[in-house]
Amino acid sequence: MLRNYLLTAWKVFMRRKLFTAINLVCIVLTLVVLMVITALLETAFWPSGVEGKSERFLQVYGIRSESADHSTVRTTLLGFKTIDKYLKPIPGLERVSAFTTPASVSVYQGDRVSELEMRRVDADYWRILDFKLLAGRLPNADDDAGGRFVAVVNATTARRLFGDASAPGQKISIGGQMFEVIGVVEDVMHMNAYADIWAPLHTFPSGTWRDELTGSFAAMLLAKEPSDLPRVKREVARAAKTFVDNDPHTFAISTFWADSKLDLVARGLLSKNEEADSGGTTLLLSIAAAMLVFMLLPALNLVNLNTGRILERSSEIGVRKAFGATSMQLAGQLVVENVLLSLAGGLIGLACTRLVLWWLESAQLIPYLKVGLNPTVFACGMLLAFVFGLLSGLIPAWKMSRLDPVHALKGVA
Repeated sequence: MLRNYLLTAWKVFMRRKLFTAINLVCIVLTLVVLMVITALLETAFWPSGVEGKSERFLQVYGIRSESADHSTVRTTLLGFKTIDKYLKPIPGLERVSAFTTPASVSVYQGDRVSELEMRRVDADYWRILDFKLLAGRLPNADDDAGGRFVAVVNATTARRLFGDASAPGQKISIGGQMFEVIGVVEDVMHMNAYADIWAPLHTFPSGTWRDELTGSFAAMLLAKEPSDLPRVKREVARAAKTFVDNDPHTFAISTFWADSKLDLVARGLLSKNEEADSGGTTLLLSIAAAMLVFMLLPALNLVNLNTGRILERSSEIGVRKAFGATSMQLAGQLVVENVLLSLAGGLIGLACTRLVLWWLESAQLIPYLKVGLNPTVFACGMLLAFVFGLLSGLIPAWKMSRLDPVHALKGVA
């Protein structure tokens, strides 16, 4: 039966090339948008490569403080002392890293000045994140303990600063300090990893950063197993309850949370200030609902196109009903035709998606973006195509099954 459906569908597609072309264009454009979004979401929240351990670590990116009467609210990044005093003592963690968010710096090479993004990080930062080393080496605990002014740059920065010359061993001046480049890593754009230059914490011009409760720091907490993360969240919440602000009279209430990447973004977008694990789920459901609505609009257009195609085929349907074809067989045929057309559109859409992602990488609209079509995105694309085919085929199929054979033979719906 399926073979007959396939042969009939092929003949219909060949006879009605205009309908087929219009349907394909509608399907391809819709799926390209949806698959690009899916690929970007997977790259952001479930990455491989440099943040491949993200299923085992949490981030703490801020402290929320408010007055006792809730009239004054302040949200800041962490200070190093907060990480050292409240987060590093948490039991059961494999590593805790303190690092700054990217800051713009001027890099001097003689008369040449380059504006770049720089992070200062500790030794554990390089053990939690899996940077791909292209040349030289990464900083270690001895570099921190020895107070060495060393730096790591990404591949694009190495080419920009040194051209074809080897970067390791070169010197650069940043804020009046002279750094020796000891390593080159692959370009990265992920939230915790993105920067042009990385340097150890002790390279701050002054030592006041060690005693600050609030400042320019964030923290990554690496658990031994993914199953440990709920416990780590509870421990961080417990530690936050003991936090005392530098100005407790103004800010009597302070707290901070350990979040997954998805929950961290959701907390910012949804303004969730309480401890909750549902923020990421809520965000994903919102995105899924928006994608479904986006799918429904072209699906409704395809319903109208398919309905028109049925009316053109009313004589054919009448003949087939007169020779004993059941409504279920005819409806099944149309649904199979539509699903096959949608799957074909899905394959074309995957190829077009790869081109769009390649353009996004080349255009550098998102710095250092690298995103591809892995098996997950491929499976999502084909599933979307299948659902698309069902959504736009069921209503016309139902309408076709109700056609009266006599009226259908006369070409009247």
